[in-house]
Amino acid sequence: MGFTGLARWLNAPSNGIDIVQANLRTNHSALFHSRWHLSVKSYRSVLGQLPDANIQSERNMFALTLDENVFILLEDPAAPSRADVLAAAPPGQEAIYLQSPSHYRNTFLTLRPPGGLEQLLAQIKARWISVRQATGQRNNINGQQLTIEGRTFSIGTDWLVRVGNVQLAGGAIKGMLLEQKAEYLPLPVLHSAVADGTSELLSNLLTSILPNLPDAKTVAVTISDAQWEDVLWDRDQEVREMKDPEPEVMNDDPYAWDGTDIVEWKQGDWVGVDRDQRSAFLIMGALRSEGLL
Repeated sequence: MGFTGLARWLNAPSNGIDIVQANLRTNHSALFHSRWHLSVKSYRSVLGQLPDANIQSERNMFALTLDENVFILLEDPAAPSRADVLAAAPPGQEAIYLQSPSHYRNTFLTLRPPGGLEQLLAQIKARWISVRQATGQRNNINGQQLTIEGRTFSIGTDWLVRVGNVQLAGGAIKGMLLEQKAEYLPLPVLHSAVADGTSELLSNLLTSILPNLPDAKTVAVTISDAQWEDVLWDRDQEVREMKDPEPEVMNDDPYAWDGTDIVEWKQGDWVGVDRDQRSAFLIMGALRSEGLL
């Protein structure tokens, strides 16, 4: 199973990356792995400018570019979420209700290559504008809004730690972002004694990575499994499973492992692009909560 954790060091100094690097090497024997670079842009629809348009609220789109992939989160505040539809559905009518909306509040996509989204929006003259551009880049759909520049370190063969400064388009530094991730193949699920399900393993490691400075302002970034499921769920697949559920198979082997608490797991779902999806969603959520997007 894969794990990921995210934290913000809001008042990190200009040499914050060097401080974290020294701490990682001294206390965790970490090794430099690679350079970490990503960029984020946000867009807003202007459909309300169309004649006779009856738009309740404009839509938001966030695009995070990491390596050769672009992770896009499209949000329509006027559309229902999966949880809203299921809550309104009478018992036994969930499958029918899930097919009713034309689309849902959140749509999460992965595109390649980088730059393809901007080209598509320009070619079809889509009514989207880039927001929060630097001076002289107003409404420039190609300008980057925010970047994260840093380094990636490895701890043993399991853990990867990413550390980077958050830099706005105008050059201002808005603290530091720290991400830690790992994959433990023998464990498809991690149980926690904490009431909210927070992993103590992640929390303790994250605490040890951050420097022990008296005035350091740090914030942990979390996402519940319900939120993540609401973003990534496959409507067609869920409807098929509701209409034709698979029969429950009982295993009488006393040594068989009980995996009934695992909702969904597949081999390799924490490598490559699939692994980076959750990271991208967490990072966009953290930056949005601070009003940086």
